Amino acid sequence: MSIGNYFLKKQTMKTIKNLWFTDKRIYIENVNGEVFSQPIHFFPKLSKATDEQRTEWNESFFGLHWENLDEDISFESFTWDDNDPNSYYYQS
Repeated sequence: MSIGNYFLKKQTMKTIKNLWFTDKRIYIENVNGEVFSQPIHFFPKLSKATDEQRTEWNESFFGLHWENLDEDISFESFTWDDNDPNSYYYQS
């Protein structure tokens, strides 16, 4: 992804309108109505969290943050082809 596309995508992702969970995935919807998701098992703290803990999130410039769980998810990770937040670091 080019740097221009990265910032365009980041701007598109900002301002999350809705966030929800299923048994296997976390979903976000931005103000443009676009829905993105990724597997919840990549985030063990969120997987084990209560519904109440999951609702206590904040949006930052880079993504989503759960202060009470000390968990962060980048906006960018919702756009990766494999949605594995660790895969970026292991590419050669």
